[in-house]
Amino acid sequence: METLLQELSSASKLLTDFKEMYEYETRLKTFTKWPFQENCKCTPENMAKAGFIHCPNATEPDVAKCFFCLLELVGWEPNDDPWEEHAKRHTCEFLSLPKHFDELTVEEYYMLEMTRLRTFICRVGRRAIDSFQEEAAATRQRLVDCFGSRPRLPAPLHGESAAGQKEPGTREL
Repeated sequence: METLLQELSSASKLLTDFKEMYEYETRLKTFTKWPFQENCKCTPENMAKAGFIHCPNATEPDVAKCFFCLLELVGWEPNDDPWEEHAKRHTCEFLSLPKHFDELTVEEYYMLEMTRLRTFICRVGRRAIDSFQEEAAATRQRLVDCFGSRPRLPAPLHGESAAGQKEPGTREL
């Protein structure tokens, strides 16, 4: 349960941090250690234009995540086009903006932000539910392992309690 709470806390921080990622320059700044810098399709500029931010970890230096739909991709090749890779794996409202972000009206921005929040909450909620179900299944299995293998007490004889004592109000024949 503690792990789940940590994940939810981390997710809520991402929710607010990712709001700043509407700006191309902010996304671009995340690609400081991106392995593909030039002479390829997945340059930092192209990745940022496609809505991605760079989220490397110790074993995977090329993890990129869409700030909007949360699609996470790894294993990039120099000729991978970020727009194509993004579009073929997930429908993302950010990719289908009819105009540049800076040209959106306030109403269009809030509708877009509402979609981003809904997507985020659904994804995080699904992960929380899955995590809870896995924990419940593991607990259920531990209970079965613990109590399912114990020898069972014999059924009480007529007129006896489960502990083998005579119950009040009965007589032995």
